[in-house]
Amino acid sequence: MDMVSGLTLKVCSVEDVPLLLEMIKDFADFLGRGDTVKATEEELRENLFGERRYAEAIMSYLNGEPAGFAIFFHNFSTFLGCPGLYLEDLYVKPEMRGKGIGKTMLKYLARVAEERNCGRLDWCSITWNTSANAFYQSIGAEVLEEIRINRLEGEALKGLARLV
Repeated sequence: MDMVSGLTLKVCSVEDVPLLLEMIKDFADFLGRGDTVKATEEELRENLFGERRYAEAIMSYLNGEPAGFAIFFHNFSTFLGCPGLYLEDLYVKPEMRGKGIGKTMLKYLARVAEERNCGRLDWCSITWNTSANAFYQSIGAEVLEEIRINRLEGEALKGLARLV
């Protein structure tokens, strides 16, 4: 993979959990949602490295310094009839942006998707992050304007579950 000079990508291991959580909090702060992070190191260890692994993570380092992370997992396309890869979050520290780190992490994920015979790589983006959205379009990502994310969490999720 053509890499940015001094950049390394690492598949996260359980030892990376403290740094990963720190970067998740940095990402939430960047989004103005720092107060919404409920994840703990214990939960990340269990859900990323426990008996049932729900997601995977990679970390990027520029000249040995943590630069960013990505968390991803498999989904399934009913229309394609095959698995896909879903990028839950990709974050590059503000001072490290514009160096090709995010693009390199996306290239890595595209290769993972190809190696695993996934039909596509999907992710969502914040509408106000115009530089990220312009970047995604520049690499060929299609914006699906007609799709909305719907979410149940907290009491709404519990309430619906009780109706069954």
